[in-house]
Amino acid sequence: MILLWLLIVPLAAGPLAFILRRRPAMEAVNLTAFAVVLCLAAALGVQVVQSGPVSLWDGFFYADALSALVVLLSAFIALICSIYAVGYFRQDERDGVFQADGEVIGALGAYKLRKFYSLTPVFVFAMVLVALANNLGMLWVAIEATTLTSVFLVTFYGTKTSLEAAWKYIMIGGVGLSMALFGTFLTYYSAHRIPGTETLAGLNWSVLAVNATQLDKPTMRLAFILILMGYGTKAGLAPMHTWKPDAYGEAPVPAAAIFSSALLNCALYALVRFYILANRCLGADYPGHLLLLFGMLSMGISVPFILVQRNFRRLLAYHTIDHAGIMVTALGVGGPLGALGLTLHMTFHTVAKSLLFLCAGSVYQHFKTDLFHKVKGGVIHVMPLTGTVFLMAILAIIGMPPFSLFQSEFVILRAAMAAGHYVPSVLFVVFSTGIFAGALVHVGGLILAPADAAPVVRWQPWRNLPLLILSAILVVIAFWIPPPLFRLIQGAAVIVASGPVVSAR
Repeated sequence: MILLWLLIVPLAAGPLAFILRRRPAMEAVNLTAFAVVLCLAAALGVQVVQSGPVSLWDGFFYADALSALVVLLSAFIALICSIYAVGYFRQDERDGVFQADGEVIGALGAYKLRKFYSLTPVFVFAMVLVALANNLGMLWVAIEATTLTSVFLVTFYGTKTSLEAAWKYIMIGGVGLSMALFGTFLTYYSAHRIPGTETLAGLNWSVLAVNATQLDKPTMRLAFILILMGYGTKAGLAPMHTWKPDAYGEAPVPAAAIFSSALLNCALYALVRFYILANRCLGADYPGHLLLLFGMLSMGISVPFILVQRNFRRLLAYHTIDHAGIMVTALGVGGPLGALGLTLHMTFHTVAKSLLFLCAGSVYQHFKTDLFHKVKGGVIHVMPLTGTVFLMAILAIIGMPPFSLFQSEFVILRAAMAAGHYVPSVLFVVFSTGIFAGALVHVGGLILAPADAAPVVRWQPWRNLPLLILSAILVVIAFWIPPPLFRLIQGAAVIVASGPVVSAR
């Protein structure tokens, strides 16, 4: 029943928040729902680690270690961002809504608050459904649901630029999901010779994974290309990435933080499920080489945009494209070490990137701009906590030792070298160096440059508490990962490396 409650709680919270009229009540509904979801996600992780995969309704819903990890990360970030959203939108109510040039464009009304607090739980429900849907058709429906809900979050402020970003997102995402749908159809067709796949269960991943060696190979080759293009668009892989900087720059910061971490994990999760089928059917080389190509392209195309970037929220968006490329590269490298690097990086990136977006949101609200040249620097002098945490998070995300992302990137690089992928390994280092230089120069100047005389920002508990929680976790996991969490990460890596499918209980 834990799988069912993971879906019921956020799905019920959305309509409940919509019918409420008072802001504190909407805030309480979101906070309570996401706290419950996080507890359920933790319980699911423990159950999967101790007893193996679980299922519901004859396998329609299914959770293994990989599913449990994605659900846990999504639930955690949803709760953190819901705490931050309380302070963020209260500040919007006091100051008014403003554009990047500092021009006030209107007040934040009750309608917009209801829009955020009712859509966000439904968005989280869709992300949880992605991880729990055993049926690949339902997986596609869940990914589509994340698009439909998140596009309205992109249009939250109703400005011309936000509407343009939403149209771009929905058009590019729609084309990508159409390709993913055709890829899903072809995957189902590739199993037509396998007994027992004539029913709806023929699209269950757990069934197809056991019989993957019997799938039709030519059909699966085409299916994997379509899936890679489709779900790669959702993940923001180059060259299908162009929607991401606009959407991340226009969405309210709590939503953008979820997009950059939890939603990215869901897109990669869908891609991993099909990669496992292709790997077992076609061998590791065919899907691996395609993934390496898109991973390197995503990393490489991020470098020049980060080097010349003038907007710090868009810089973080391009940095997310880079990290999507890193994780896809790890998947393409394959093997136990590459899979472990992927699941470690997914976990570490979720914490660090969410922290970066929340810091960027606080700076954006205070200075009423997200342009480097208008802030002029000195954030650490005006906002000591935010500036310190922002600097620490950027050092972590660009792979500065001893932070955890250095460790996961080193594992991925080591796996690539061990597998004989020498050219991708060299490119990995070169691109990472360019990202390192660009991000550090821009954000370092934003935080450490001399500042004009200005009063220090007062303590704001709703906005500062999430920063303290995430920064504390970021420091701790650089040296120690709780054993239950590490076992879950290891279990997810075994599945990614095409380990055996265990029957669900």
